[in-house]
Amino acid sequence: MNRGFYTIMAAQFFSSLADNALLFVAIALLTSMKAPAFFTPLLKLSFVLFYILLAAFVGAFADALPKGRVMFIANTVKIAGCMLLFAHVHPLVAYAVVGFGAAVYSPAKYGILTELLPAEKLVPANGWIEGLTVMSIILGTVLGGALFSESVSRALLGFDFPVLDLGVDTPPEAALWVVVGIYAFATLCNWKIPDTGARYEHQERNPVRLIADFSNCCSTLWRDKLGQISLAVTTLFWGAGATLQFIVLKWADKALHLPFDKATRLVGVVAIGMAIGAAAAAKLIPLRKSLTVLPLGILMGIIVMLMVLVHSQAIAYPMLIAVGAISGFFVVPMNALLQHRGHVLMSAGHSIAVQNFNENLCILTMLAVYAAMITLDLNLNAIIVLFGLFISGSMFFIMKRHALNQREHDALALIGEHKH
Repeated sequence: MNRGFYTIMAAQFFSSLADNALLFVAIALLTSMKAPAFFTPLLKLSFVLFYILLAAFVGAFADALPKGRVMFIANTVKIAGCMLLFAHVHPLVAYAVVGFGAAVYSPAKYGILTELLPAEKLVPANGWIEGLTVMSIILGTVLGGALFSESVSRALLGFDFPVLDLGVDTPPEAALWVVVGIYAFATLCNWKIPDTGARYEHQERNPVRLIADFSNCCSTLWRDKLGQISLAVTTLFWGAGATLQFIVLKWADKALHLPFDKATRLVGVVAIGMAIGAAAAAKLIPLRKSLTVLPLGILMGIIVMLMVLVHSQAIAYPMLIAVGAISGFFVVPMNALLQHRGHVLMSAGHSIAVQNFNENLCILTMLAVYAAMITLDLNLNAIIVLFGLFISGSMFFIMKRHALNQREHDALALIGEHKH
């Protein structure tokens, strides 16, 4: 990997670290405001909303400018979202602005990999980017909880800049300045990303044509036999992963009786497993064998259902590491396959925008269902079992679909041989 790749990794790590820390800072802010329980999953929902609304446009924007510059602009928007919280704008609104920046950032972040690297390096590159993203989730989650612990809050509030008065008087304000500092460092890394030289001429600017073009890209990827399977798996994975964050937080409170700063560590434990799984997949699974990992999705759903039997931290930690490791091991090859097919069928920015649209639509849908379950005061164990069944059942149907695609492919190959 060249130096430009590592600069991209650094920018991605710090931007994602701030995103994840900010989520838990925002959750703590909602708690201090005594907001209703269903507002918590709505936070993530507000974050992903712009991924869906802007899906038809961000791919074209990512391809219209050098991708390092796009990432720089997007991180500046994220900082603006943080500053809204200082102005006492509601966390749901401020976090939605950060989501706007993230939606613009994502096609550039992934699209630059296909411009910078040959196809055979995409699986290891995805191992790197997923591994670092997961590490940023771990550290961001732990940091987000730790910033509200008594000792860290006291230390931050006791710290004074010489001459400069930042007006930090409360733990949330102190936590927010830490997050803004991380975003600022990520923005500096973006500034150093090299221009790959890739240019996509004649970018469409008409909104109606952009939507029509995006719809065509969506249908192209869903019709492709390999694209549809990898897209279905990554869509399910990110929807389930986002929902699992909130289920684990609630489960840590109800089943393990942990305070908020310790509950966030359990979310980080899932991410530790994901880092292990992602690293193993990058080393062991070549692109051509990426679909052999599909059965692991069914196993992940079964292990999630076993959470209802666990009331001890000693069992909870290894179980959540296992859930994370399995998910990391099967999502990295799927991501690489999806990026490869997207790059072959259309431009890098457009294919990532299609991926983001589908994945975030799934996140939005699953979080809305979870928020509805919380509002209806459904038993947490029932939610966990339904969630696990949904994951396993969905993966079973995806595997059936892949088997059918294979049979159709083999039959067409056989007909072709007979013709010759």
